[in-house]
Amino acid sequence: MNFKEAKAHKQESLKNADESVLNLFHVVITPANTDESAKFIEDFLKSPDSFNDESCQEYCSDGNFEVVSFKKETENH
Repeated sequence: MNFKEAKAHKQESLKNADESVLNLFHVVITPANTDESAKFIEDFLKSPDSFNDESCQEYCSDGNFEVVSFKKETENH
């Protein structure tokens, strides 16, 4: 999906998500390309607060995005 579609999908996902899910998981837009997505997520995890929805665009070479969720790291890990 393109970025605009991915952003709408993310907003819909967040609207429908249970609060406990929002507390336990990051929901982010990433490049659909696996290698680009892996690099984005690696950088995102170093400093999640410095990223916004638009940040993923600089990692994407083909304009295809997806919305992914993954467990937040806890203080104990």
